[in-house]
Amino acid sequence: MSPLPTKLDALALVQRLRRAPDEHKGNAGKVVLIGGSPGMSGALLLAGNACLHLGAGWTMLEMLDPVSAHAYLDHPELMIEQASSKANARLSEIKPDVIAIGPGLGKSDLARAWLNAVLVYPSVPLVIDADALNLMADSPELLHAVQKRNQQYPGQTVLTPHPGEAATLLNSNTEAVQVNRLEAIEKLVSLTQAIVILKGQHTLIASPENAALECQAGNPGMGTGGMGDALTGSIAALAAQGVRHALSLWESSCIAVELHAYAADSLVNRGIGPLGLTPSETILEMRSLLNKLL
Repeated sequence: MSPLPTKLDALALVQRLRRAPDEHKGNAGKVVLIGGSPGMSGALLLAGNACLHLGAGWTMLEMLDPVSAHAYLDHPELMIEQASSKANARLSEIKPDVIAIGPGLGKSDLARAWLNAVLVYPSVPLVIDADALNLMADSPELLHAVQKRNQQYPGQTVLTPHPGEAATLLNSNTEAVQVNRLEAIEKLVSLTQAIVILKGQHTLIASPENAALECQAGNPGMGTGGMGDALTGSIAALAAQGVRHALSLWESSCIAVELHAYAADSLVNRGIGPLGLTPSETILEMRSLLNKLL
């Protein structure tokens, strides 16, 4: 029987992100987020907003939906373009510090092409979420590509499944995952050799080098569409800053999970939610808490 997971306690690491007076956007990193298929552009915009508000130097969205691939007036800081059919070439041009793929991605041929491209893009931290996980589950080739990437670049890939996505990856069912979440995350780490965040009540995070940690913050108000997208963007933003501030993808992921849950609790404690708590409100509260911790 696996031992009970240790409590996640990572927020002290935030102090490494304190910026020197002469730092510029290059020190905060360049993030590319990929997704937003037709009808799902909001998922990518939420991830982008989280990335922007959590401090990334550049936040670039590769939007699969051509109708939505235009300037976003509420946040013109987001650099949005229609996802090219030449994904490998586009990544080579951008030279990202961090990549995140999955929010609103869908399962089209273009979605698969971008996932293939990011899995062979060398060395940088990579966040894989949502439909990118479902594509992996449907394709032995993509799963092998994830495993190969983690052999080549250990500790540079994080998967963020909710219980349903975890079940799909494990050829199981959601109920079985929820009955023994610790066993499920250990199986996912073994299968993929990646950092894994198993979302849900008492979110777990584990990796090949790190035993499972349990986030004991959070509340039922987080059970709404878009919360996972906000987490994905937050991990990417912290990892991008971590490139030049000595923060690993594991550490960035731990901070993001804990900050995300504490922000939701902070809002509920102020009478905002749990019913009707939104990802957008949570993103702004995460920014506030992050800066208080510096």
